[in-house]
Amino acid sequence: MLRIYTPAVLTASALALAAWLAGSALAGDADVRRAVFAALTVLVMGYPCAVGIAATLAIVRGAGQAADHGIVMRTGEAFQTLRQVRTVVLDKTGTLTLGQPTVRGIHAHDLGEDELLTLAAAAEHSSEHPLARAVVNAANDRGLLWPEAGEFTSLTGLGVAAEVAGRRVLVGRPALLTEHGIDTTPLQAAIDAWTSTGHTAVALAVDGAPAGLIALGDTLRPEAADTVAALRAAGITPVLLTGDNQRAAAHIADQVGIDQVHAEVRPDHKAAIVRDLQKDGRRVAMVGDGINDAPALMQADVGIAIGTGTDIAMESADIILVRDHLHLLLTAHGISRTSYRKVKQNVALAFTFNGIGIPAAATGLVYPVWAMIAMAASVTAIFANSIGARPTLLFAAISSVGRQARAPETEDHAA
Repeated sequence: MLRIYTPAVLTASALALAAWLAGSALAGDADVRRAVFAALTVLVMGYPCAVGIAATLAIVRGAGQAADHGIVMRTGEAFQTLRQVRTVVLDKTGTLTLGQPTVRGIHAHDLGEDELLTLAAAAEHSSEHPLARAVVNAANDRGLLWPEAGEFTSLTGLGVAAEVAGRRVLVGRPALLTEHGIDTTPLQAAIDAWTSTGHTAVALAVDGAPAGLIALGDTLRPEAADTVAALRAAGITPVLLTGDNQRAAAHIADQVGIDQVHAEVRPDHKAAIVRDLQKDGRRVAMVGDGINDAPALMQADVGIAIGTGTDIAMESADIILVRDHLHLLLTAHGISRTSYRKVKQNVALAFTFNGIGIPAAATGLVYPVWAMIAMAASVTAIFANSIGARPTLLFAAISSVGRQARAPETEDHAA
């Protein structure tokens, strides 16, 4: 904008100078002083300070308001794009739920419960996934001890594989066992029973045979349903995107009121789903907290990370909700809309002052000191509008600027 505005003001100043010189020359009385005054007044009146700070002040003020609520806006672009979002993609674990899963049940097939949990904890001990931590914590609560696992391998989106006391152990989604050619039929009844009530089923195989199942559950955030309802009321479509099984995802979606669900999605596919939602120019925000959410956070128009999440999730996000409260999504969206409205108001104020002032200055009837007063008044008006001052305070501030600027002029005349 300034690349167009600044040359335009310089051109107007040059034209004012030329017009006054030419006009006074034709009249037979070259009034160089008036011509120079007109050119200088146009330059002062058109000083781009107000135009330059119009957007910046509104954004800085909005960022300050967001910080007061526990929201960190990392980029101005995301700040402005958030108001245009019409689809919000929500992760399940750690976003719609508290991210503190616990073991709710154990189904041992060929092993005892303690032996099953010991093998699972040994294999999961090196994993940072919340579900792995839940298994390890459950083993600790029972006072179980396990040997150090070897040949640990993390299978992204599926689970882990490790060697425990000479036995090959697989722990993860039932699909992990299927991919390794292990028949999960003996575990299917337990899988169906637990997933139908919203639990996550973690299957265990030992030496190529199904060994049992661990059911884990997480607690839904108290504000999750209200937040989803408020998003809908604001014209925003919520979408659930999770690597969890279809039944567990559908159970959570029903509780919070989400119709569109993508379940059993691997981390590398999450970004592809976000990309599909962005078709036809639709603006999409992604909310997540885990390592697996990072690609989707980066793909989204606005990536939003929960502050209690992983470091890589926060590094990938544009906005961070420092306070662990999902309702801050609505607060951030509201601040983004308000800030954009302030930007438009500030730009309108700047161009109103300059749009009236520059033609008036070109007439040569306005002294440079009055141009300085008008320029200061426009900056003051924009500043006051950005901080949300009332109209009476705004006019008082402008009057104060005018009185301070007139004092030197009075002294000059007296001299």
